[in-house]
Amino acid sequence: MYLEHFHLKTLPFNITPDPEFLYLSPGHKEALAAMIYGVEQRKGFIAVIGEVGVGKTTMLRSYLDRIDRTRLCPIYLFNPMLPFANLLVVICQELGLEVPSDDMFELVRRLHQHLITEYARGRNIVLIIDEAQNMPVESLERLRMLSNLETDKEKLIQIIFCAQPEFEQMLERTELRQLKQRIAVKATIKPLSRDESHDYIRHRVEKAVGDWTCLFTPSAAKLIVSHAGGIPRLINILCDNCLISTFGYKRDRVNWWTAREIIGDFSVKGRNSLGRLFNTASVVSILSIIVVIVCLVAYFVLNIYDPPPELRRTATHHAVVHGAGLQPMIGMSGNGAGQALPMVAWAVDGRRAERTASYRTTNVGN
Repeated sequence: MYLEHFHLKTLPFNITPDPEFLYLSPGHKEALAAMIYGVEQRKGFIAVIGEVGVGKTTMLRSYLDRIDRTRLCPIYLFNPMLPFANLLVVICQELGLEVPSDDMFELVRRLHQHLITEYARGRNIVLIIDEAQNMPVESLERLRMLSNLETDKEKLIQIIFCAQPEFEQMLERTELRQLKQRIAVKATIKPLSRDESHDYIRHRVEKAVGDWTCLFTPSAAKLIVSHAGGIPRLINILCDNCLISTFGYKRDRVNWWTAREIIGDFSVKGRNSLGRLFNTASVVSILSIIVVIVCLVAYFVLNIYDPPPELRRTATHHAVVHGAGLQPMIGMSGNGAGQALPMVAWAVDGRRAERTASYRTTNVGN
C-alpha cells in the first residue's frame, strides 16, 4: 500500500513471524543458544518462556530454516490442544509412519522403533510445541513418558516447549511435578529495553529501505518505543499504522503528532499511568469521592464541631451590635454560683424580640 511512497523493497513491520526480519536481542540469543545446545546434546525437555509478542515464534521459524535436516528431523506442532492419543498420531504421521489404529500402546511401540532406527543413522528427532501453555494437562503429563524413550546415555527424542509464562504456573501443579523436574534446559525471553527497541526499529527499516531515519523522526520513534513496552509485536503494529497514516497525509516521515494519534487509537498496554487513570470512568469515580468528602466535612462543621466559648461569645456580640437596625440591650441574670446567662434583647420596628445565647464561664472565685 505504501511501498512506492516510502521507496521500500518490502513491508518492514508485518506481524507475521518472518525469519528474515529476526532481531536477536541478548535474550533472544540466549534462548536460541539454549535450544541449539539442548537439541545437540540430547537433553530431552527444553523450555523457552516469553511474554505474548516477544518473538518466540519468529525465533523458532528462524531456527527451523537454519538446521541441517540431514542430521535433524523437526516436528513442528502449532496446535497443542490435543489429547495425548491424537498427539501420538500426529507425531507418527509427521515421521512418515503408518498409523493402523489409535491404540496408544501400538503407537508408542512403533515410535520407539523408529527413534532407535534414526538414532542408529545419526539423526536426531525434535518435537517443537508452540504455545505449549494451551496443551491439556493430561497430555503434558503423558508426554513425559516419551522422555523414557532413551539409550543408556542419550534421549532419543528432544521436546521443546515454547510457551508463555502461564506454562510455568501449570508446571507447579502436583500432577506435573515430574515433568517439571525433567526440564533440563530453560531460557526466558524478556521484553526489549528502550535501546533494544530503537535498535529493533532500525533493524527492520534497514532491511526494507536502508536508512531508518528517512521513515521516522527521532521524537516519533521515541514515543512509539515508550508506549510499546518492549514488545516487538506492539512496535510492529504501531509503526505499520503510523506509516499508513503518514502515507494518507502525503508526508515523507512519521512525526510525533502522527505517532501520538496512532497511539491514541490503540489501547496500548504500555501507555503511561496517567493516561490510563483519567478515562471517563475514572473521572466520574474521582468526582464522586470528592463530593462525599465535601459532604462529610460540611456535616462535621455544622453538627459536630463545637467552637470554644470565647469564639461563640465574640461571634454573638458582633452579630448583635453590628446588625442593621438593631438596638442592643444586654442584661445579666443570675443562674447559680459560677454560672452567667447574658440576655440579649433588641427592638425591631417597635416590637420586642429576645434571643438567648448561653455559655459556661469559669468561676473566678473557685
